[in-house]
Amino acid sequence: MSVELAPIRDTDVAAVADFLHTHHDPDVSWSQACSAALGAVEVPNHGFMLRDGQAVVGTLLALYSERLVMGRVERFCNMGSWCVLPNYRSRSILLVNALLAQKDYHFTVLSPTAGSQEILAWLKFGFFDTSAVLIPNLPWPTLPGRTKISADPEVIESTLTGAELELYRDHAQALAAHHLVLIRGGKSCYVIYRKAWPALANILHVSNADLFHRALIPLTRHLLIRCGLVATLAELRIIERAPRLSFGLNSWPKMYRSSSLEPGQIDYLYSELVCV
Repeated sequence: MSVELAPIRDTDVAAVADFLHTHHDPDVSWSQACSAALGAVEVPNHGFMLRDGQAVVGTLLALYSERLVMGRVERFCNMGSWCVLPNYRSRSILLVNALLAQKDYHFTVLSPTAGSQEILAWLKFGFFDTSAVLIPNLPWPTLPGRTKISADPEVIESTLTGAELELYRDHAQALAAHHLVLIRGGKSCYVIYRKAWPALANILHVSNADLFHRALIPLTRHLLIRCGLVATLAELRIIERAPRLSFGLNSWPKMYRSSSLEPGQIDYLYSELVCV
């Protein structure tokens, strides 16, 4: 058995996508997810893979981004889908070590399995506080015209400015990201969410937490009636406080490793959560 560890280049995407379609999840467009380009950043690779001869036998995807944090450009690497065939599992750690050997990155893992959490904790990853609330999406009556909610790209483009507009443009084509803008009283709030099983809106980004809470009734009504989503899941680190009509719970575990940033300086954008 001659197994080679190699970075995933553009020319490898088709083979890696076929591997993940066959061995991981056939419902995901892996060719797009593997080569997702979120923002204008040069990527060193799309992750790492194991090959036995010409056959792909294991992969660890990666998404890279550069973010402005406290006036300084920081580089991030989000570790995505980690899939290795059973006969090669003993070499799984080679993929992680190769990714972590890249210098000057902050690392996130936003959907770690129970088994990988132990490995990542040993590699000095910490857990985000994923305390969250589940908010029922109910068909409350609302005052017409008071709050405007739009998923129209033209409305979003014309409403957002600066960093929020850049976030929208970087994520507009991301496969799993859904975008809304809330407009009320001359102010706006940009919301990014993903659809989660069975019919949940999982909030990933809120630009104005105060307006989010003030517009919560029309927002949850919109998500129910327009999108068919029966509840909204939101972590408190994103929306800051629990709404009155909500139920506390913990969201899925998420992990990070950084030598200089605090958890509050790291978010869930430019990651697998917006792509898969």
